[in-house]
Amino acid sequence: MPDRLVVPNIEALPDFIDTPIGPSEWITVDQTRIDAFARATGDDQWIHTDSERAVRESPFGHTIAHGYLTLALAPVLLREIFSVDNCSQIINSGIDRLRLKEPVAAGSRLRLSGRILGVRRVPGGAARVNLSLSWELEGAKRPACRGEAIYVYFP
Repeated sequence: MPDRLVVPNIEALPDFIDTPIGPSEWITVDQTRIDAFARATGDDQWIHTDSERAVRESPFGHTIAHGYLTLALAPVLLREIFSVDNCSQIINSGIDRLRLKEPVAAGSRLRLSGRILGVRRVPGGAARVNLSLSWELEGAKRPACRGEAIYVYFP
């Protein structure tokens, strides 16, 4: 199990700026997960769902995960490696500077790491937290994806 950075409360968040987070455990992005994502989103482009055609026609030689599927794994992986105690809810406010750098082949493994870039207080005691996130692709020289996620933590 990965080490988890646990911030005791919202007020303590600024004390953890620049603290490394993760990495998470590896998660396999298999064809079953890719097909389920295609069904859920309606994005059934053959490069994601047709293994035989992808072998013949894709520049990658196999099916690849949707970029949005890679992003969608952030909440489950982030929960493994980062939490803020004593908050009532967390709202995902977006991702800045998002780059999909490497295709994620069906059967590949990803893990997530990051660090806290900044914390800004929000009226009512909440905090807006900017996290630098990197989706590491096992065996690749560069991450599959990078971005700055923005979450708001409420008391």
